[in-house]
Formats: sequence, structure tokens, C-alpha cells
Amino acid sequence: MYATRALRMMPTRRMMRPIPKEDQSAHTVSQRLRKLKQIPAELIPLGVVVAFAVGAAVYSTSRKFVVDKNLRLSRQNRKEDPAPHAEH
Repeated sequence: MYATRALRMMPTRRMMRPIPKEDQSAHTVSQRLRKLKQIPAELIPLGVVVAFAVGAAVYSTSRKFVVDKNLRLSRQNRKEDPAPHAEH
């Protein structure tokens, strides 16, 4: 029997082709802004909705931490607690 291509570990023809170098050289702000034109128009409303949702989540959690006085953000009465590695 002959060994199959997978057992011989030969790369497929697709992998042997040279891969074109992607244009990742946008260094300045103006070059990066020109790249935004490549985004499909259908994705812009989705980006706006996701950005609004993330902003609302950050606002509500930060407001919860600042306003809620019942929320315990740190341990209390640490002097009364025994050390975690102390022998009983």
C-alpha cells in the first residue's frame, strides 16, 4: 500500500504558493483613516450599536461603584480576622 498524503506530511499545493503580503503598513493617522473606507457600509450601524452598548455598560458599572453605599469593595475588620496561615 502507498502512504497517503497526510501520512507523508507533504504540504498541499495551496500551502506551497507564495502568500501575498498584506498591507499592514498603515503608520500614520491619515493612512489608518483611509483604511476605514474599506469597511462595508452594512457594518457601520452594528459598530455604533456595539459601541453604545459597551459605553452604557461601563457607565452603569462605574456609577454603581461610586453611588451604591451598600456595596463592599474591600474587606472590613481585617484586624479581627486571623491570618490565613495561622495554626488553630
